[in-house]
Amino acid sequence: MENELREFLRVRHDTTLPRFDVMAALHRRRDGLTMTELSRTLLISNGNATAVVNRLVEDGLVQRIPSEEDRRRITVRLSEEGLSSFETLAAEHRAVLDGLLSALGDEDLDAMRDIMRRLRTDLSEAPT
Repeated sequence: MENELREFLRVRHDTTLPRFDVMAALHRRRDGLTMTELSRTLLISNGNATAVVNRLVEDGLVQRIPSEEDRRRITVRLSEEGLSSFETLAAEHRAVLDGLLSALGDEDLDAMRDIMRRLRTDLSEAPT
């Protein structure tokens, strides 16, 4: 499934899964995230988050907002262009996922959703 999604993003939207993940996290938090919050949310290093954010800023999809209290603290959020672009991309992404999962019945999907929720809970409670 991941390979299919990566290929869809690359071919149809000239983007990558890490870029999609960053934009999805920022879409969920419209007011933005600090770089530390973003890396924790996505379970990636600050360096990886910074590299992806840098490219998204260059493309005009993400904005950096410096903190008024601490100039070392930067919040990132989707730009208007980024918001529009992500919503289009997310709708197509959802359709691809629906297609990939179409062979599964409701019971299978419910079981998979339950397993993923338990895994997310276990991972979020694990010591860092």
